[in-house]
Amino acid sequence: MLDNQDLQARIRTGLLSFPVTPFDDAGDFAADAFGAHLEWLSDYPVAGLIVAGGTGELFSLSPSEVFEVVRAAKAAQPGQPIISGCGYGTRMACEMARGIEAAGGDGILLLPHYLIGAPQDGIEAHVRAVCESTKMAVIVYNRGQTRVSAETLMRLADDCPNLIGFKDGTGDIETVRRVTLTLGERLSYIGGMPTHELFAQAYRGAGMPTYSSAVFNFVPGTALEFHRAFSVGDDATCEILLKNFYYPFAKIRDRKTGYAVSAIKAGVRLRGFAAGPVRTPLMDLTGEEVEMMQDLMRGR
Repeated sequence: MLDNQDLQARIRTGLLSFPVTPFDDAGDFAADAFGAHLEWLSDYPVAGLIVAGGTGELFSLSPSEVFEVVRAAKAAQPGQPIISGCGYGTRMACEMARGIEAAGGDGILLLPHYLIGAPQDGIEAHVRAVCESTKMAVIVYNRGQTRVSAETLMRLADDCPNLIGFKDGTGDIETVRRVTLTLGERLSYIGGMPTHELFAQAYRGAGMPTYSSAVFNFVPGTALEFHRAFSVGDDATCEILLKNFYYPFAKIRDRKTGYAVSAIKAGVRLRGFAAGPVRTPLMDLTGEEVEMMQDLMRGR
């Protein structure tokens, strides 16, 4: 397991990616296909992989499948930090964290708890329990039902040394800025909006120097080109890529709820990898939409 401080330093400014979780014709996790895809991606350097995350369909995986995904990722990219999605209710999240650690994971991305709203002190107790259940690094993901305030995060950071990061997928820039100002260098900060490149420049102004990229799954060169331009403040290049690729991609993605995952998986299949379908309740792209993706990817 990678040292938590080393992992925190590595992800502070580096690009992170969410590999898709491939399924076979029977709908089961396809470890060989997963390994082949990760081997192809290994030629494109990133700071770490977040497996079984949102793009990796955590919400459709059983805990045992999550552990399989972690083991397969470690086998395919033994030198790469592997962070795994983790979530649901407190007991399940703690059990998942321990299982991910046993499978060789280097950290967890703590996704929202399940279904019901909760008060801030309840969310704090939930995050604290998960941090205490593992020695691995923990990154809190503000999204959906789980929205940790800057004050709550400060208490958690004081008490939980393995809490190393904060990721935001809410679009609440005010809270993001409060967090980055309040916590300073104590945490690493990761942008996590769907197709975050669309928001990266605004988030940079709020103190988030990096983000995770889902399109890295099928256009890794484009994803790295954007991140390099973003990192050095080359907004002109960012704007060209936004206009020529990211906004057209978002137009396909926005055609149906859930396509933020489905369109990524379609792109991976178009690259020639056996990613399989998404699991319900998500739905795959139509034939027409797959052709739109193919046109978008041409030359990339």
